Amino acid sequence: MLLRGRKRIVRLARLMLNDRKANFAVMTALSAPVALALAAVAIDEASIYTERREAQAMVDLAAITAASNITNIQAAVVTTLTDNGMPGVVVQGSGQTIPAAVGRTVVTVTPGRYATSTVNVSQRFQAGVTPYNAVHVTLKKIPARYFASSLIPTPVIGTEATASMTPQATFSVGSRLLSVNGGILNALLSGLLGGNISLSVMDYNGLISADVSVLSFIDALATQVNVTGGTYSDVLASKATVGQIATAMANVPGLGNTAKVALQTIASKSTGTVKIPLSSLVDLGSVGSLGLGQRPAGLGVDASAMGMLTAAAVLANGTNQAQVDLGATIPGLLSTKLTIAIGEPAQFSPWLSVGEIGTVVRTAQTRIKLVASVGVGTPGLGGGISLLAVNLPLNVEVAYAEAKLTDITCPKGPSSINVSIAAHPGIASLHLANSNSSGFGDFSQPQSFTDAEIADVSLKLLLVNIPLIQVMGSAATAITNNNPTTLNFNATDIANKTVKTVSTRNISQSLTTSLVNNLSLSVNALGLGIDLTALLGAVKPAVVAVLNGVTAPVDDLLYNVLSALGVGVGQADVRVTGATCGRSVLVQ
Repeated sequence: MLLRGRKRIVRLARLMLNDRKANFAVMTALSAPVALALAAVAIDEASIYTERREAQAMVDLAAITAASNITNIQAAVVTTLTDNGMPGVVVQGSGQTIPAAVGRTVVTVTPGRYATSTVNVSQRFQAGVTPYNAVHVTLKKIPARYFASSLIPTPVIGTEATASMTPQATFSVGSRLLSVNGGILNALLSGLLGGNISLSVMDYNGLISADVSVLSFIDALATQVNVTGGTYSDVLASKATVGQIATAMANVPGLGNTAKVALQTIASKSTGTVKIPLSSLVDLGSVGSLGLGQRPAGLGVDASAMGMLTAAAVLANGTNQAQVDLGATIPGLLSTKLTIAIGEPAQFSPWLSVGEIGTVVRTAQTRIKLVASVGVGTPGLGGGISLLAVNLPLNVEVAYAEAKLTDITCPKGPSSINVSIAAHPGIASLHLANSNSSGFGDFSQPQSFTDAEIADVSLKLLLVNIPLIQVMGSAATAITNNNPTTLNFNATDIANKTVKTVSTRNISQSLTTSLVNNLSLSVNALGLGIDLTALLGAVKPAVVAVLNGVTAPVDDLLYNVLSALGVGVGQADVRVTGATCGRSVLVQ
């Protein structure tokens, strides 16, 4: 019986094992919890991924918005995120650690400066470096979880973005609009360019009133320097003669006929073979990366034809000296000889630049030596004293003038653009004295001065006639301006290419008068026992009167010479010809 029972149990077990009915239901019941858990995790992971992508898009937008509002970045980020549905936006300040929590979005907003593409990518954003042109935004938040909150650890979404906006302006220093003396300019340009320049006042006024498109000028110049199919920077990396520069300017479309003919004349008469580095004339900044023929959106790049020409002439002349003999063409002067030395602008700063905030342009340092013989008029001074000759040995040194782009703002869009330029006039020192000729062109050393022969006097004492007594003397004065002055250019000023001037002193107030009135004279008596007090008492008023009679034409001469060189005594002339606030873009 026992054996039969065992066999029966075995048979039933075999029957049960071989019976496959309802197996799927059993397996489903056993695996359902695992499947549901996996589905919950998958759904929440997909939701987290989607939410992370949405958060990245929101951070990108917030960074772009903040870069467009660089002076109010935190408010721009908070408003952008809040308006796009980010919950409980909290800005984490420097040194703070605010943990992400359900219903709270933690962001950090860091202003800084985004460097050029020549810097390693990881180092392009420089936090806290001014002037700001970029914003870095990070975001932390806990995403929503629907089914798997108890199965997976609490995740934290972390995203970041960097956006930059680069406002730019085109500006120059020293390009002034003026009424000109054609004779002085012809003599000066002939001395600088090595040719015989003979233009009329109308020709010069045509050049002064003409603006040229700098990019069209470089397009025209490219073929002359054998650069084809490259960028503007490729052309500016080359060198060209003043003749080539004048020819290229003459070929710029839209140039008036008077200016065109004047430039063609200068190009044909210029015999100088010195090639100047074009990068010392123009700095296009980021615009230089454009291909030839391309134009930057919203940014004009124009320059004064006269300013560019004279700047090129100055660069071609370098530290060499130009000598100009004006003869008796200046009223009241029997003879006039000018010697001019021109130095390099500090740090090789260009004359015109397209740049961001912080860009600097400068004029060149300039020295002028004027030696003139002045007409005496009535020589007899009484008491047997006769004034035979009066000389004017005038030395002028003008330091470079500087203009620095300090700010570009567009509070209400392009029509509200405002460009701020800090202008520092070139200080000047003036001496009535003899200067050391050997050091005249050496700008690394200060000039040295000694007493000069100011007047020649004859004296008749009873029966004794002393035919020549030299009256020596010297005087010095300085024009200084220690602090820069901020000039503001609005959209109208930029459109009209308005010239704004910072002056330490108005040149029309007579630069030489203060020298003349402070003139210190002495007489070499030659051991004759002459009463020097009486002699100087009679000679000095006469000499001062003669010199004061020519201060106005001498001032006019200096004004025209320095203006042609793009500099002014105690003056800085600044012009902004184009500006754009740029467009905020995502860079990282």
